[in-house]
Amino acid sequence: MELNYTINDLDKVVNTLLNSSTSKIILFHGSMGVGKTTLIKSLVKTIGSADEVQSPTYSLVNEYNATNTKIYHFDLYRVESVEELYNMGFEEYLQEDVWVFIEWPELASEFFPENTTNIFLEINEDNTRKIIIN
Repeated sequence: MELNYTINDLDKVVNTLLNSSTSKIILFHGSMGVGKTTLIKSLVKTIGSADEVQSPTYSLVNEYNATNTKIYHFDLYRVESVEELYNMGFEEYLQEDVWVFIEWPELASEFFPENTTNIFLEINEDNTRKIIIN
């Protein structure tokens, strides 16, 4: 599924994403500044959390509490090796029945189950965004 959107369309995009996701593990692909964290902020709010969402670039993972669930938000941009992921117990986060949002997931590909949802974000020439959900 592919959609073009602006910041004003985020609620619609988030609802489409949540309804079409095959998994609670969602991987966010896209260049720096494409809107991954902005989209995740909207997802966290829609799922039912009032927590302030910030990119976990330096902490690697943030945990948010939502209605009847938790949400883990990873930013793996600064991770340099798979060994770092093993040392932090990364695979254990994926085994819980909670939402897991992962920015820059490429290094961790061996950890993900087959039904994981992949989101690809791009900036269009008119500064709108393109999202591909697959």
